[in-house]
Amino acid sequence: MLGCVIHGQGDLRVAELPVPAPGPGQALVAVRYGGVCGSDLHYWRHGGVGDFRLREPMVLGHEVVGTVVGYGAGASGPAPGTAVAVHPATPCGVCPECSDGRRNICRDTRYLGSAARFPHVQGGFAAQVVVPCEQLRALPDGLELRRAALAEPLSVALHAVRRAGEVAGRHVLVTGAGPIGCLVVAAARAAGAAEVTVTDLLPEALEYARIAGAGTLVRADDPDDPGWPSEVDVAIEASGVAAGLDTCLRRVRRGGVVVQLGMLPAGHSPFAGNLVVSREIELRGAFRFDGEFDQALELLAVESAFDGLVSAVVPVADAESAFALAADRSRSCKVLLDFAQSP
Repeated sequence: MLGCVIHGQGDLRVAELPVPAPGPGQALVAVRYGGVCGSDLHYWRHGGVGDFRLREPMVLGHEVVGTVVGYGAGASGPAPGTAVAVHPATPCGVCPECSDGRRNICRDTRYLGSAARFPHVQGGFAAQVVVPCEQLRALPDGLELRRAALAEPLSVALHAVRRAGEVAGRHVLVTGAGPIGCLVVAAARAAGAAEVTVTDLLPEALEYARIAGAGTLVRADDPDDPGWPSEVDVAIEASGVAAGLDTCLRRVRRGGVVVQLGMLPAGHSPFAGNLVVSREIELRGAFRFDGEFDQALELLAVESAFDGLVSAVVPVADAESAFALAADRSRSCKVLLDFAQSP
């Protein structure tokens, strides 16, 4: 079977991998689609994500959906043949964070396709993968696998909006109109935001934000753009650059909330930190998600507008071209790998 393995910066290989066998408590899933995430692109282009650096070859991918093939000893779940999404995280369940109900920041979690620990946790970009059976989620009625592939990034967006607190009836600013930023727009709208303004450097990316439900689009490099709000109630930074965080701090009202969602580069990042003090701004981080995964599937099942965020579906054999397309935000939003034809 084919899989996508990253060996180092710029070294992505589509390779023949052995078909895995599920062990006790595990399920075997035939993967149909895998979404190319920003973290996958970082491993490909830079050899790491933030402080997580590649130290060995790793199968990429954590946004995967498919069908159940079977189970190992003592495992059970959706019947073989059932369409499922795979929750990519396996928290330890015993650390202080897990005990406090914050499993998304578990200090000993296993996350598909992540170099955060060593040996790395191999990912889901393969024709068949083995995962703990409790990570399977049967798709709601009417939800097709193609749209369901957005469940993981939508969960990230839902968690970020939840970290912002109450957004109903409020003006939300989102910096960055990449796939995650666009899904933050959709999540904010679902939470009842009265207005969502999105900034980005690329007009093509802003058009995807419009599809997601943004009311106002702003060119981030144009200080005279008439769409710039004088102030907002909540700002969510989804670009992963310090300039985006700086914009959020300068545009949010006094006593407002800023959520840092985008993964900033490793090391120090300059931003207007004094404003956190003088305006008593609440600066919060948002990392991954937990129970939002089930909420994401429910939302995807009833909202067809998400289909417009999938720019392309590319056969796994052409993975490198898929990564190049996903990295070009002037041509794409979310790119999916298709494993249907993988032997």
